[in-house]
Amino acid sequence: MYPPKPSPGDRIAVISPSAGLPELFPRPYELGLRRLREDFALEPVEYPTTRKMGTTPRERAADIHAAFADPDVRAVIASIGGDDQITVLPLLDRELIRANPKPFIGLSDNTNLLAFLYNTGIVGYHGASVMVELGRPGAMHPHTAESLKAALFTSGAYELRPAERWNDVNRDWADPATFDSEPTSRPGTGWTWQNADRVVEGRGWGGNLEILGWLLMADREIAHDLAVYDGGVLFLETSEELPSATEVFRILRNIGERGLLRRFSALLMARAKTWSFERPNSPAEAARYAAEQREAVQHALMMYAPDMPVVFDVDFGHTDPQLVIPYGGTIRVDGPARRITVTY
Repeated sequence: MYPPKPSPGDRIAVISPSAGLPELFPRPYELGLRRLREDFALEPVEYPTTRKMGTTPRERAADIHAAFADPDVRAVIASIGGDDQITVLPLLDRELIRANPKPFIGLSDNTNLLAFLYNTGIVGYHGASVMVELGRPGAMHPHTAESLKAALFTSGAYELRPAERWNDVNRDWADPATFDSEPTSRPGTGWTWQNADRVVEGRGWGGNLEILGWLLMADREIAHDLAVYDGGVLFLETSEELPSATEVFRILRNIGERGLLRRFSALLMARAKTWSFERPNSPAEAARYAAEQREAVQHALMMYAPDMPVVFDVDFGHTDPQLVIPYGGTIRVDGPARRITVTY
């Protein structure tokens, strides 16, 4: 079910289901709130844990319930990701959320809540957070802003397109000078297509690869009847923790052993994040990391789904810009025409 869309002037809940980083880094957070008001004409509504670090899973679950149950709130967006949202999932009231469907926007660790919504029968939206994409220094990336507005306010088909320029090198949020100008960027490289000999269409499922691995280990929000994934479009991205090519292969191998990979009709693989503060890769190191990750994905697919159409370097991961992908919504992959269309 696609939830009802908000309209300009409506209220949008801003929650922190993972980390309460707005407490530590108020500049990008406040900038993101301002853009929600000025550029999207939405009024942010905050909750007790939105700006608070170290909250319990039960406190965060209570804020999720409050956001979905409030009839005056028409959409929900995450402030940012984190690494422990999986501990919130068992505390969620599925019937409360099913009875109050709303668009939820988030990515990274929010893959947990997106997978929960998928199993609840509600389409979610993978992409954009208040602190990162809305709080981007200088201005929002035009591709991100256009895609997010389409996802929030429209219900028709939207064609994704490769970014002309992109970036994955971050600057220090604690330094006020970071926000004086836009991030530097480099020319786009387009998408790379594999087995692009057909047109497929299905429901989107996936998100952050590391989080999906955790969900598999915890046996949470992965349907036991794998037929629900038949014909779907898998979309995957990796985080700023820069998992090794070996780890990427092993997670995909385990997904393949679970019988999942062969269920999907196509794979969209996001452009790899190749730089972090802990691993500030040089351009050559970054290129090698991205190439090794692609080889790992191809190796796993050769084992479990050798004929699957694949599109590499789609801009929806931890890189900039961030295109919004409907989680549970329709994705059309047209190999011969080299086009990807989503339905928001």
